[in-house]
Amino acid sequence: MQTQAVGLKKTLKLWHVVIMGLAYLTPMAVFDTFGIVTEITEGHVPTAYLFALLGMLFTALSYGHLVRKFPSAGSAYTYAQKVFHPYVGFMVGWVSLLDYMFMPMINMLLAKIYMEALLPGVAPWTYILALASVMTFLNLRGIKLVANFNSLIVLIQFSIIAVFIGLIAWGVHNGEGLGTMASSRPFFSEQMHVLPLLTGASILCLSFLGFDAISTLCEETPDASRVIPRAIVLTALIGGVLFITVSYFLQLFFPDISRFQHPDAVLPEIALYVGGKLFQAIVLVSTTVAVLASGLASHAGVSRLLYVMGRDRALPKRFFSYVHPTWQTPALNVLLVGVLSLSAISFDLEMALALINFGALVAFTFVNLAVIAHFYVKLGHNKTLRDHLVFLALPLCGAACIGVLWLNLEPASFELGVIWAGLGALYLLLRLTVFRVNLLPQEAKAQ
Repeated sequence: MQTQAVGLKKTLKLWHVVIMGLAYLTPMAVFDTFGIVTEITEGHVPTAYLFALLGMLFTALSYGHLVRKFPSAGSAYTYAQKVFHPYVGFMVGWVSLLDYMFMPMINMLLAKIYMEALLPGVAPWTYILALASVMTFLNLRGIKLVANFNSLIVLIQFSIIAVFIGLIAWGVHNGEGLGTMASSRPFFSEQMHVLPLLTGASILCLSFLGFDAISTLCEETPDASRVIPRAIVLTALIGGVLFITVSYFLQLFFPDISRFQHPDAVLPEIALYVGGKLFQAIVLVSTTVAVLASGLASHAGVSRLLYVMGRDRALPKRFFSYVHPTWQTPALNVLLVGVLSLSAISFDLEMALALINFGALVAFTFVNLAVIAHFYVKLGHNKTLRDHLVFLALPLCGAACIGVLWLNLEPASFELGVIWAGLGALYLLLRLTVFRVNLLPQEAKAQ
């Protein structure tokens, strides 16, 4: 098995990468948290989304700085490894696997829920097996095929959202909700309080998980040091503007949660109220397809992270750094992730979400700290007002925003994350002492 005979194929353009990021974000995810955050913020979801977008943009800018300096598919793992120490990098990569590894499983679980609502008589495992097979096949054949396929799915999501907005506008014009299309009420009112908005924003920040996964596509993107930073910021901005816009219209139609029987799962009810039973069925099918797109993107991301960790010998190199000679994809990693995603047949959604949140926050925290440590401290970019702003103030703002998320992290997320980190530390100790593997970073060969 030749591990370095061939590298990943450079085929992606800017729009491919942005599409992958948007697919990971899942534009229709705006409906999933609407009921919960409406209740928390007392009907000011768009403002909470605005706070969340501002918070995530700080971290997006930090990713951009590090991608320009270290254009590797390893994302936060590579940045922590290069800036701090290979052992720190391993632990960040190991914990980040929680975010990347469990996301395909989350998508399978959500697809199972949606399909059971549509076709309750079919065994749930058949949906998971079918979707996992599609994800694995497309990722085996190449990242460009995945990006092109996701382009179609993202277009479908935008089309459904446009129809949603049209139906909401029609309903509001005819007296539903606030009864007017131009209202400041979704953004501001005398009843609005800052603390509930921050709590709501901490939940909505998780809707932005995915812009960071774009960085794992560095080694398949020509001129990655220029393209990937732009794609990261564009993904966060497009996603944020979309979420704010859609939540504004939703808030016009549903100023509070009084019409919802299940505030924690309002999508079927929203679709029913806005467009009737036929539209509800169309939305559920479209949401299932959207989940597939997110699964494809996350499947690709974790395969690349495993590839880089294998190439650096943080994981067994012979297996994890293998690249298929024809397809130029990390084929064994793709197959492994496909098999692991099948565990969604019996896995618990709440546990998977808890693990994802912990992994993402660790990655975001170290990315912001790495910008300060590398550019501001090590390279000495601390002489001008711009340096102080770009390489200290903005990353600190990003770290502070992530700190708010840490404070709102559920105890189960923290406990499971610490257990996973403990297992990683034990594995690292064994790899260094028993197997005597040198984890000093190995530079990738020129592709």
